[in-house]
Amino acid sequence: MNYKIVNGAVSYGADTILEEINFEIKEKDKIAVVGRNGCGKSTLLKALIDNSMIEQGVGDNKFGIYKQGTPVIGYLKQIQFDDSDISMVDEIRKIYLPIISLEDKIKKLESKLQISSDEQIVKEYTDILEKYKILDGYTYKKEYETAIYKFGFTKEDMKKKISDFSGGQKTKIALIKLILSKPDILLLDEPTNHLDIDTIEWLENYLQNYSKAIVIVSHDRMFLDKIVNKVYEIEYGAITEYTGNFTAFEIQKRANYEKQLKDYEYQQKEIKRLKDIADRFRYKPTKAKMALSKLKKIEQMKIIEEPNKYDLKSFSTNFKLKEESGKLVLKVKDLKIGYEKSIAKVNFEVYRGQKLGIIGANGKGKSTLLRTLMGYINCISGDFEFGYHVDKEYFDQQMGFEDENRTVIEEFENEFPELTITETRSALASFLFYSDDIDRQIKLLSGGEKVRLQLCKILKKGPNLLLLDEPTNHMDIVGKESLENLLKAYSGTLIVVSHDRYFINKVADSLLIFENDKVRYFDGNYTEYLENRKNNIEEKKAENIKEKSTNNDYLENKERNRIQGKIKRLENEISKLEDKVEELHKEMSEDDVCTSYVRLAELQSQVDEIEKEIEDKMNLWEELNSSLE
Repeated sequence: MNYKIVNGAVSYGADTILEEINFEIKEKDKIAVVGRNGCGKSTLLKALIDNSMIEQGVGDNKFGIYKQGTPVIGYLKQIQFDDSDISMVDEIRKIYLPIISLEDKIKKLESKLQISSDEQIVKEYTDILEKYKILDGYTYKKEYETAIYKFGFTKEDMKKKISDFSGGQKTKIALIKLILSKPDILLLDEPTNHLDIDTIEWLENYLQNYSKAIVIVSHDRMFLDKIVNKVYEIEYGAITEYTGNFTAFEIQKRANYEKQLKDYEYQQKEIKRLKDIADRFRYKPTKAKMALSKLKKIEQMKIIEEPNKYDLKSFSTNFKLKEESGKLVLKVKDLKIGYEKSIAKVNFEVYRGQKLGIIGANGKGKSTLLRTLMGYINCISGDFEFGYHVDKEYFDQQMGFEDENRTVIEEFENEFPELTITETRSALASFLFYSDDIDRQIKLLSGGEKVRLQLCKILKKGPNLLLLDEPTNHMDIVGKESLENLLKAYSGTLIVVSHDRYFINKVADSLLIFENDKVRYFDGNYTEYLENRKNNIEEKKAENIKEKSTNNDYLENKERNRIQGKIKRLENEISKLEDKVEELHKEMSEDDVCTSYVRLAELQSQVDEIEKEIEDKMNLWEELNSSLE
């Protein structure tokens, strides 16, 4: 499979979104498409599906779209639910209709085989079983059930109607359908949005082992690092290809930029030197020939273009804290949080200058904790207390504004009426709101722009404690890097909830982890936490082995005798089953049977079933003996 676009472009009216598309997808490619918000990443994905959007680009190469075969392209926004009254599991099972159809045929043929030994039926039955195996018929149920559970749904959810799920849950169901349908080219636009860390890690592993091509638009740098082997960057309307994962792309881009800039500057100096010589001697008869040769040398040069500057426009702030807090910023003791009933019990302390990251699965109480600390929700029981001179501000991931019809500058002036127009414009400019931007209504802003406006308002107040709930949602990679640098430089105390592992790793020096209905504090960053978790898993395995060994020393005689009795019964059952297999093999060797394909197939089927039963009993026999040893 190969899909290639050469010198393409995409326009909307008079605006050219992508002016030079050179893009290739090969079989098993895992591709990332990166760039600033609004650069055309999602537009490119749509164009890969709808080629009518693509026209000739500005490059020198001949425009063309080339496809080898007829690749099936899967895209989340194409998935719709035709019937909202069916259950979630039935909706997901639609993608397995070819397998389910084979199951129906297998059942019908098995019924026929019970009353007929027609060789044609046997052959058809054997062929269908082989096809069923090739389509992973024996494992598909486990595959979709695993995906459902990993995306945070329960066994009870599987039976619920599609109409009973929220919009976000429906998006998750659509994503499950998409990845399990296994298209030749899987297009994923921000697939990790609103997924918790456990789900993202499962999705990473699934996509790493995906046997076909993937094209991913994502701002999750750790996610891209673990999956992709090629990066296409969209910048200034053009697309540049890089080999490797996201980290490799950043290294290559920096190196390419520095080399091109160095080559450009050297050539410009050489051109200036040659022109100076030509200008000095072109009117002197004895030197005119030399002057012309210098000008000709310039004409023969292949001119190196000045490289585009990094598109790294980012926000920054010099906002100061109004005052410093005391050493102990927050003490939380036996705090049970929730709405009607407790969903988590929390204990931790935060000190001045500390940066605490809060991670864990969705629905475990991370946002609820912040809202409880802010006083928006009453705690179930327990206590928390802020320290001396703590001045806190809260960023809500829902980003609610009192009046979205206000313009950016009206919103800011409403919050800070004491500021002069110069001070207001300066504060907004530090978060990339310039001349025309400040007169736009809030309702017309993108998600990332709303985040910037909220953060600008919060930091202008000069709090010494920030409580941030998913601040990187809607931000592009450069925006995230900018926020990381801002928060690292922030001299106050930080408590931040995020599913962005790269962001948490950069910003947080300690963690509060919501996992397995427990909340635990970890003194270290995310990398150290992962290493600690890996070591704990290995230690737990070793402890389990040791515990089994220790427990065996204290087995009561009654329990030991019970196990030994069960072992003896299993040995008798296995012996009888082996005798049965021997009898069947003797029957299969008889003259009137070995010439009957139908009878042989029936006997072989019986042998297979008994041997499977023997294997199961042998496994149990080994486990019981191991427990005694």
